[in-house]
Amino acid sequence: MTDSDPGLKRPADSVAVMSELMMPHQVNNLGHVFGGEILSMVDRAAAVSAMRHAGRAAVTVSIDRVEFVEPIYTGELVTCTARVNFVGRTSMEIGVAVEAENLLSGTKRHTNTCLLTFVAIDQDHKPRAVPRLDVSDPEDARRFHEGKRRREVREQLDRELQT
Repeated sequence: MTDSDPGLKRPADSVAVMSELMMPHQVNNLGHVFGGEILSMVDRAAAVSAMRHAGRAAVTVSIDRVEFVEPIYTGELVTCTARVNFVGRTSMEIGVAVEAENLLSGTKRHTNTCLLTFVAIDQDHKPRAVPRLDVSDPEDARRFHEGKRRREVREQLDRELQT
């Protein structure tokens, strides 16, 4: 938040990083970590980012997009880095990058990208307004405009499917 506008926050202020070592009980018969394990980590990291931005409780509304680029294996360290990309009045798009690291070789791989939508809520579980996003940084502005466009496309598709 800035002193001149208490309703404005930078995306960097919402960043959340979570890491977990993948163990044998988290993999399938091929030795690949279950997608659900990764989605659980992604959802938790995104929730922290959303709550940091909103300054209040926030709940998952949707997981809009998940791209599993590469498998993750037993014994790798998975790190999810979440940040707010776009905000509406009560909703926030959170982008999460997932990285797998072989701790023995030090090799790191980008394995997944996920986009989630959260809504800030009050104690009665009613949606509440969130701070606006400071997009003075060009990269933050790009992410914001892309998130806004994704929301417009989802809303248009919803309208088309309702008719």
